[in-house]
Amino acid sequence: MLSKFLDPKNDVAFRRIFGNKKNKDILIHFLNDVLVFRGKSPIKEITFLKTIQDPEIASKKTSIVDILCEDDEGDNYIVEMQVARTTGFEKRALYYASKAYSSQANIGEKYYDLKEVIFLAIADYIMFPNKKEYKSDHVILDKETFEHDLQDFSFTFIELPKFTKTLEELTSLQDKWCYFFKHAEDTSPEDLKILIGKDEIIERVYHELNRFYWTEQEILAYEHSEKEKNDYLSSLEQKFVEGVSQGMSQGIAQGMAQGIAQGIAEERAKSELEKRELQAKAEKDKATAIKEFARNLYKQGIAVSSIQLATNLSKEEIESL
Repeated sequence: MLSKFLDPKNDVAFRRIFGNKKNKDILIHFLNDVLVFRGKSPIKEITFLKTIQDPEIASKKTSIVDILCEDDEGDNYIVEMQVARTTGFEKRALYYASKAYSSQANIGEKYYDLKEVIFLAIADYIMFPNKKEYKSDHVILDKETFEHDLQDFSFTFIELPKFTKTLEELTSLQDKWCYFFKHAEDTSPEDLKILIGKDEIIERVYHELNRFYWTEQEILAYEHSEKEKNDYLSSLEQKFVEGVSQGMSQGIAQGMAQGIAQGIAEERAKSELEKRELQAKAEKDKATAIKEFARNLYKQGIAVSSIQLATNLSKEEIESL
């Protein structure tokens, strides 16, 4: 059944909700609800900035962020939606923040005029396996005294897989936002009434995601973005399977070769029958290892076709495991 609501994690949908000037009050509410403001007043106004951060020198890297804006006090906010694990995303967050910070300083301006940069990322994967909470706030602290002297950078990460609250367990607006990002497509009309309550902003967010208010061209752009995302995720999965398979095959082959060579050297005096039995056992151990490898991939949700490619097992053999 076709879902009434689209996925807010999709690039097109995300920018429609949070990167649109007509919806800037939605972004203001979102930032105020999710970010921790210590000694600061809530955001009252924002101005959208150019999301392409051009390098000062042609040889330097250009960065493109999802949303870049500044509030009425001049502080910068970077908001990123990250649906797939990317190597070095934490460093990319630092790069984006430092880029936004340094771009404030024109020639002749004073460094003390530089404003704070706040980075917020919503990740659809686990970034910090050792952290229990789904939301983490990072600032620069003195190693000895833990004093917060360098206050112009802060980073907030929301890891959606760690958010496990049900609709009945939501206790804050932050919970509602996380539930929205994780379950928007599956929200029923009955659930929506409970989720909205008296919150007009959450109601408007779902209105923006209602596919029946999108034009045909907007839906095509959304679907194209979904296809790009799915193709990218499939390529990551394929590379993972191929890499693990290659490493395992090489390890098995090397281990077998060493084991057989050592066994033959030690048992040189034994009969030819004993040598064949040793080789047969090695082949059996290899087959068992491959099946165990396939079983583990299957448990992780890897597609059967990808497992077939990695192990040379048939579909029936894989499903029987």
